Amino acid sequence: MGLLEDVGRRVRERRRAREMTLKELAKGAGLSERFVSDLEAGRANISVLNLAEVASALELPMGAFFEAAAAGVVSLLGLRGAGKSTVGRALAAKLGVPFFELDALVEQEAGMRLPELFAIHGEDYFRRLELQVLKRFLDAHDEAVLATGGGLVTSAESFRLLLERTRTVWLKAKPSEHWERVVGQGDLRPMQNRPRARAELNRRLKEREPLYAQAERVVSTSGRTVGDVVGELLR
Repeated sequence: MGLLEDVGRRVRERRRAREMTLKELAKGAGLSERFVSDLEAGRANISVLNLAEVASALELPMGAFFEAAAAGVVSLLGLRGAGKSTVGRALAAKLGVPFFELDALVEQEAGMRLPELFAIHGEDYFRRLELQVLKRFLDAHDEAVLATGGGLVTSAESFRLLLERTRTVWLKAKPSEHWERVVGQGDLRPMQNRPRARAELNRRLKEREPLYAQAERVVSTSGRTVGDVVGELLR
């Protein structure tokens, strides 16, 4: 993450923590709402004097914007077979932070495996539980690598939380690679009682691509080793 992006992220996090709107921060700092929006997005090359006004409005010392950045929570997005678990464990080891899988945390909370949870309670219940578990996780962890379920991006509130409070990475792969990796791992769930499962995977990936593309970083895993992908993420 570049300096301007890092400063923007810190401004955004502090503003939201104080429950301020963009308009309120802009007024307090004597800046336009558009400029503050660009600042939070890492697009505004702000002067020292203006940054001092922003810091004052947020009741922060100037130095808080330039302290060494912690790893934070890195959340990995993508369909099943993207490599989230494999890359996530390796990245967490390099960063010296814990690794978690959100689906496993949901299973732990529910006291049952996901197929059973979906069969008994349905997807709406799962999404509500997923959001509850995600909120609690983010409140409890300042640094971690989190592998998310492939469909989380379709849940507006959960996805918003990830975009606002974590560093999101889409691990991108071709549809054929998703399929081959899942089957290669011995996971036959995609094919069970679904003769058109492969076509469905292609359709699902196409539908979700615009959502995955909102991630802070997009990293291709196609034809690359885990070490190559982790190295790119660390850089």
